[in-house]
Amino acid sequence: MAEKLISLSELFQMRNVLPIIDARSEGEFDQSHIPNAINIPILTNSERVIVGTLYKKEGAEAATLKGFELVGPRFHEIQKSALANFPDKKILIYCWRGGMRSQILSWLLTMVGFEVFRLKGGYKTYRTHSFELVRSKLNLIVLAGRTGTGKTVLLKGLEKEGAQILDLEAIANHKGSSFGAIGQAPQPTVEQFENLLAEAIMKLDPSQATWIENESRKIGRLILPDAFYNQMLQAPLIDIHRSEGERITHIAAEYGQLPKDDLIQAVLRLKKKLGGLRTAQAIEAILEENHEDWIANLLIYYDKAYDFDLEKHESKNTISLNLEGKSETESINQLIHARSQLFPKNTHKAH
Repeated sequence: MAEKLISLSELFQMRNVLPIIDARSEGEFDQSHIPNAINIPILTNSERVIVGTLYKKEGAEAATLKGFELVGPRFHEIQKSALANFPDKKILIYCWRGGMRSQILSWLLTMVGFEVFRLKGGYKTYRTHSFELVRSKLNLIVLAGRTGTGKTVLLKGLEKEGAQILDLEAIANHKGSSFGAIGQAPQPTVEQFENLLAEAIMKLDPSQATWIENESRKIGRLILPDAFYNQMLQAPLIDIHRSEGERITHIAAEYGQLPKDDLIQAVLRLKKKLGGLRTAQAIEAILEENHEDWIANLLIYYDKAYDFDLEKHESKNTISLNLEGKSETESINQLIHARSQLFPKNTHKAH
């Protein structure tokens, strides 16, 4: 069968039913890729270096010949693997610019009966789209509150009630504090984080407000794009409050069962900010499984940091909401009511 060139919008429509193959090297794929793509490199990392060096020294013809010399012996293996893994013989393919590597893979697979749809412009087209999307204008409403107020739980609750959300911490695989990486999958690269964020944004209705949890510019080792972060600073904000006891209970339920060594390492990362005495006290309390003491100790630091960050918020359109003693359902209802005060002319989907 022959191949068909497709646009990025066509790929978005077709990828729900067809597998996507990335023909770039393993290193390029690991750096970033279209989510859910499968890597079948035409040139491996080392082979790509060899071909690239030859291209600079001797030109395109010499590089092309060397490329075929390197990958040619693997042609049959690529075909056999594709036949075994994609029995429907219908796939989407891309490389960096939609050039030689995806053309070679397309040719190999059409030779054994595949129907191939190759992305015009390649991954570069997708990456440009993602880069621009995460810097586009969004209709955000920020859910803020000190550590332990249960913002993530409420964000998920709002989503169940029909609200639009962007869960940055879920996308980043990090809960946003020194303890945020414990029990999480490895964080994506900066580029892949932007791709994943763009995918989430694509699902939003721009006419509706999108709830987002208040974050600092950094989530773990990832840094939010300036344009996106500045929108957060300027968006309407609801600052929720709970008692210290409620917050300690919430944090203990989330972190209390985690490995002590991981908790201690997280405390040690804060040593310069906590000071030697408070660091030692927190570690001792962790070893004794005295969750209330070590959490209360750290909240002194986190509360000061939160108050400092909150002062950076530029929007004057803010509401302070006391949720002390309120159930999750009551809290969500109050949030929805507060949102209607911020946007009186815009009806919330949740009901």
